Amino acid sequence: MDNRELLELAAKAAAIDPGYGAVRQGDFGLEFYGGGNRMTWNPLEDDGDALRLAVKLQMSVTVGLLSAIAETRLGMVKCDEGEIDGATRRAIVLAAAEIGKRM
Repeated sequence: MDNRELLELAAKAAAIDPGYGAVRQGDFGLEFYGGGNRMTWNPLEDDGDALRLAVKLQMSVTVGLLSAIAETRLGMVKCDEGEIDGATRRAIVLAAAEIGKRM
């Protein structure tokens, strides 16, 4: 699954509706349009987006020296890819995407 698919499933799990927006190409994130405003949402790259996603989905996040674990009511996801900040964001998005898949 690529980053775009992960973000789309995570947005679905968090009930984030792009409305009449479009998804930008590449790894920039989901781009929303509405009311004359444009917003990019990418919890894979943005700490704030990732934290808000974890809170909205009531995740428990555990961060270690080399890996991060995001736990939801459906189970847990461990990530140890790259630096710890990125691994933490990715664990959160992977856990949210699992919820999105089951919806």
